Amino acid sequence: MQDCLKQLCWILLLTACGSRFGQAAEGIKLTAEVTSDGIAVTESGQPVLQYQLKTKDKDGKWPRANYIHPLHGLDGDVITEDFPKDHGHHRGIFWAWHQVWVGESKVGDAWACKDFVWDVQSKGVEYCADGRLKLTANVEWKSFQLAAPDGQMIPIMAERTVVTVHPAHTEYRLLDFEISLKALLPNVRIGGSEDAKGYGGFSPRLKLSKDQQFVSRDGNVEPQKAAIDAGPWIDISNGTQGVAILCHPSNPGYPELWILRAKRSMQNAKYPGVEPIEILPTTPAILRYRLVIHRGSAEQANIAERFAEYAEHGLRKAVGNQ
Repeated sequence: MQDCLKQLCWILLLTACGSRFGQAAEGIKLTAEVTSDGIAVTESGQPVLQYQLKTKDKDGKWPRANYIHPLHGLDGDVITEDFPKDHGHHRGIFWAWHQVWVGESKVGDAWACKDFVWDVQSKGVEYCADGRLKLTANVEWKSFQLAAPDGQMIPIMAERTVVTVHPAHTEYRLLDFEISLKALLPNVRIGGSEDAKGYGGFSPRLKLSKDQQFVSRDGNVEPQKAAIDAGPWIDISNGTQGVAILCHPSNPGYPELWILRAKRSMQNAKYPGVEPIEILPTTPAILRYRLVIHRGSAEQANIAERFAEYAEHGLRKAVGNQ
């Protein structure tokens, strides 16, 4: 009887992911363990990533939640950084903005982790018949600067983020992000840093090395202080292993400009820039990105082909969701 109940639970999970029946439950190698701190994903017993649910800080500084760290490479090594010495507010794979406005008031700084709270309302794990695993988090943005008369913080934004972890191939792994934002108050706006760079949005903080190379659709890219127009994807690798960041054509800011750094910083697909944009309470703003964690160089990993596959498949999905 107990075995039958277990089998029924697997079927319900597969159905929830919208996948067809046909792959046996025991064939699923990606698994997730939910704790009070976060959701840890493993594949065949080896660590893949952790999504941070619980707010964490370092000596009381830079409190943050709602991001990925650690993220592991194909051989199990940690490839992201958290609380780095040069920028203590940087954290793994994160998406955040310096400017969060409600009306004419700027409330908190989500990028710098100042006066800002990510309140995870619910989370979920779905197993797909093709072996993928989906993590879903419903998060309310709040700020100590915006509170009701009773002192309770007023929710500003409803964020729904889905992280899809694909089973590893021999030479690469795919990791998809879909970030949906819907305002909970009138006249809510978000924007990047209030300078010429205007950085903000989807930002991996990766471990870098001296022999790191940046490659885009048009060839090698030299990181600069200002934003760079380098096409819809960037690959960062040392010839042995690397990570490519792909921006989906359905993104409202496509093709995003890039803030790239060769050392001691994050990499940023900049959106929307220094001028804040309004997030509506009716129609959500949806941002989609894919990471390709791979062996070898961008050319050896066929990143251009990986992007073409992502753009075609993801666009069909995006249109179907409208």
